[in-house]
Amino acid sequence: MTDLNQRLAEIRSRIEEAARRSGRKPEEIELLAVTKTRGLAELLEAWEAGLRLFGENRVQEALGKITAWPTERRAEWRLIGNLQRNKARKALDLFSRIDSLDRLELALDLQRILSETDRKIEVLVEVNTSGEPSKHGVSPDRLEELLEGVLQRCPRLSVRGLMTVGPLFEDPRDVAASFCRLRELRDRVSKAFGLEMPVLSMGMSDDFETAIEQGSTCVRLGRALFGPRE
Repeated sequence: MTDLNQRLAEIRSRIEEAARRSGRKPEEIELLAVTKTRGLAELLEAWEAGLRLFGENRVQEALGKITAWPTERRAEWRLIGNLQRNKARKALDLFSRIDSLDRLELALDLQRILSETDRKIEVLVEVNTSGEPSKHGVSPDRLEELLEGVLQRCPRLSVRGLMTVGPLFEDPRDVAASFCRLRELRDRVSKAFGLEMPVLSMGMSDDFETAIEQGSTCVRLGRALFGPRE
């Protein structure tokens, strides 16, 4: 068994335990491999280990990997990093879902490009639940305004849920509170707008168990899966 296989087995066990602690089924939780700075060989090893869902932070870096990816190996690619508006067209060519929508201007760009070829795409809205200025995402008090604009003006975008990056707090209670806030926001806005928003993408290598206990349906793991970056 390779190091990656061993880490993956341990991660799956921890996901199962966290799910059971919160009265959930482990199969409700997607495991997304964060492949930022990882080479194609590492991604292929992850695929061989059974992973099919990959998340990239930057369009340009993803382009080389996805272009070189063997077409016979089915995989799904999602953008999980901040998307610059001038990269919107290329992102739509590469990714099956944009998990980091955080402003109406970007949504309008995506809508315009999708209209050219009669396409649609699923998106998650990224929310900055910690209030940290270093993090991307719409502020919680502007979420409803953003959703209203997307729903009214961007029919080619299907909002499937919310995403957040956990805070850099030492107290696990503060981390849990950030994830709880995203779940409560999702529940509130889905009811207000009559939307089905089943996805809560939250939890990374240091906090994914806490995120699962707070309702995460997708954890994004890089270092825990691949090991430290060299």
